[in-house]
Amino acid sequence: MSTTMTRGLWVAYGTNGVVGSIRHSDDGYTVVMSGADAETGTYPSLEVAKGALYSHMRPGSGWPRYREH
Repeated sequence: MSTTMTRGLWVAYGTNGVVGSIRHSDDGYTVVMSGADAETGTYPSLEVAKGALYSHMRPGSGWPRYREH
């Protein structure tokens, strides 16, 4: 059985443009919201990081589109 590790950067797009990004490193998946001075946090999986990013968006926002870069 082999394990595949995905490393990269995902940019989250809302209806009005970029809302944040998720970067994968050895520590996990780090969320940074657009315009923020600091990281929101580091999470153990991409799905958890996506949920965390969404939870920091404005109430009533739709789920963002993610594009890997």
